[in-house]
Amino acid sequence: MLKAKAIALLGISAAIVAACSDGSVSQPEQVVVAEKPAALAASDVTTLDGTMLQNFVGNAANGKAVFAQCSMCHAVDAGLNKIGPSLNGVIGRKSGSVAGFSYSAANANSGFVWTKEKLFQHLEKPQRVMPGTKMMYAGLPDAQKRADVIAYLEAPN
Repeated sequence: MLKAKAIALLGISAAIVAACSDGSVSQPEQVVVAEKPAALAASDVTTLDGTMLQNFVGNAANGKAVFAQCSMCHAVDAGLNKIGPSLNGVIGRKSGSVAGFSYSAANANSGFVWTKEKLFQHLEKPQRVMPGTKMMYAGLPDAQKRADVIAYLEAPN
């Protein structure tokens, strides 16, 4: 009796599946592996929000306050590397060049020179500018705050 009920249930299930399909046999979905986006060119300083550093006047005192969130990973003291490299003298420095710091391949091979404009772009969304960077910071969407941080990095004292 139990065997008959199981067979009947199996038949009903098959009928429901057949009624809900077009009769074709579906193929397994292909897995698409997304390619890692390419790093932006060193000369590309476009931002997601369309702003440009030249349209802002940075305030170093405000930038110091904003930098407090960066100070968990970065220092402005020369030779003091933390989770991230020292940012002392970062403006004008080649990316991936602080002695004693272990950079990601993306950073070490980027070919960037950290201009104020490149930093402005990078601070907005680091993974966009340098895919594969070890820097897990999501970014600073406020353009004025980015300009302020850059003003602070120019003269951190």
